[in-house]
Amino acid sequence: MQKKNSELIEAAGKKFAQFRKLSREHSEAEAWETMLEGFPELQKQRMGPLLSLHTLAEGFRAAVPYFKAVGMDMDVVDISNRGVDAVLEIQRFCPYLEVCTEYGFETPCHVICEMDMEASHRAFPEMKGEILCRQAFGCPVCIFKYQRPEKTDTGAGKPAPVET
Repeated sequence: MQKKNSELIEAAGKKFAQFRKLSREHSEAEAWETMLEGFPELQKQRMGPLLSLHTLAEGFRAAVPYFKAVGMDMDVVDISNRGVDAVLEIQRFCPYLEVCTEYGFETPCHVICEMDMEASHRAFPEMKGEILCRQAFGCPVCIFKYQRPEKTDTGAGKPAPVET
């Protein structure tokens, strides 16, 4: 597990360094868009199979072992209600808090979490996401909310009703 966490931190460091470099060469907005190039497609590959499960809660719960393997501590709460399939992703540990300062960032949120959220939105426009709580701002956890319209059963795979 420690190796995976160090790989995660190393990848984050590269992302911070790239964002810093691009921001200096261009504007922060251009750096943001440049770094998002190809990211929605990657999110589709990563999240698509999980989001194809019947509910967001099922999909996010299936991701818990991945997050655990990289050293994160994640809980999932199903908050579906009133025709909305919704979930809270609760992260108890932010591995990016310390590494971001090494690259001149006060918080990791814009470069890591907000970019992930934007890539997810672009990959899955039917799904809305928002960051509700951030450890970087003094909260005890990071909380992300995702929602989409509930899936309806199309009847695929069911036999047609028998007419009498």
